[in-house]
Amino acid sequence: MEPEKEEFRSQVKLIYRYLVMTLVLIAAVFIGVVTILIPKEINSEYQEIVTNEVNIDPSEIVDGIHIPTGFQEGDGLPIVIEACTACHSAKLVTQNRATREGWIGMIRWMQQTQNLWDLGEDEEAIVKYLATYYAPEQKGRREILTNIEWYDLDK
Repeated sequence: MEPEKEEFRSQVKLIYRYLVMTLVLIAAVFIGVVTILIPKEINSEYQEIVTNEVNIDPSEIVDGIHIPTGFQEGDGLPIVIEACTACHSAKLVTQNRATREGWIGMIRWMQQTQNLWDLGEDEEAIVKYLATYYAPEQKGRREILTNIEWYDLDK
């Protein structure tokens, strides 16, 4: 190959390497900024949602159930609505049952892995509500069968 073409080719390779290194550096900085800033913004948004007080309209409670969420009526309901439904559906709570220790364990897991903020003094009220209204159900044997029309089997 001619020396001029070889020199041109080496210059293009050098420019290409610098371009790739620059793009990789820009991507790394962008990813670093996103991972540092975004979770804090999301957490502060949720914290802002939770600090807004929930007012429960008495007409929303029918037969002891808060219709919009499905939560049972009881002490701590507004705090539970604030804290729990800021991140997920109320159905996720109502389909679970746990003891006091179990609910505390779930809260700790959400704080460690799901960016749940420190609940502070509200945690006690939340755990008390959940352990009271969503405790494990104690079931013994199945219920007695009623209203069954029995028939004789032919031999």
